[in-house]
Amino acid sequence: MKIAVLGTGMVGKTIGSALIKAGHEVRMGSRTRGNEKALQWVADNGAQASEGAFADAAAFGDLVFVATKGDATLDALRAAGAANLEGKVLVDISNPLDFSKGMPPSLFVCNTDSLGEQIQAAFPAAKVVKTLNIVNCEVMVDAGRSSAQARGTMFVSGNDPAAKKLVTELFLKPWGWDDVIDLGDITTARGTEMMLPVWVRTWAATGNGHFAFKVVR
Repeated sequence: MKIAVLGTGMVGKTIGSALIKAGHEVRMGSRTRGNEKALQWVADNGAQASEGAFADAAAFGDLVFVATKGDATLDALRAAGAANLEGKVLVDISNPLDFSKGMPPSLFVCNTDSLGEQIQAAFPAAKVVKTLNIVNCEVMVDAGRSSAQARGTMFVSGNDPAAKKLVTELFLKPWGWDDVIDLGDITTARGTEMMLPVWVRTWAATGNGHFAFKVVR
């Protein structure tokens, strides 16, 4: 599959490399073509990797991973272009983290709205699936990285059942997420985004980002 990854940070690079390892063609999108980080990522990942502006990547991908900083996500998607996103699954792994007052961050949207919902409202013809936003990027693509004995639980939120199933079967399960809970429509992204303050504080308390949350029935 041809996949776009929007974002050149650690999350975008980790996701992009894992997708290439799984046999996909990946184009990394950034504000401008020739982004230094994107070019280095292409050099590290071979012929299946390419880069371009947000619009280039979105036009290339049959499916789009949104791995931008939360406060830049909507601007990045607007730059990608609504026409390039129409009808496509958008896997939203971004978070509405606000670092304006330092650490730990707060959320710039919560309770009655979420970044996932804002994306869906801004791009109604896209199929937004919120997932993977509650773990470190290395754990995203390797659920066993958190614990060889007990893997965590991953959640999916979105309005389109077929899109959630596709993301679960094509990405989550191959990456080791064998316990996936469909929370419901995109409004349920409020819950998973509000888990981030707990994640940040757990990381700070333990000094270890390789963990996941587990729902014990």
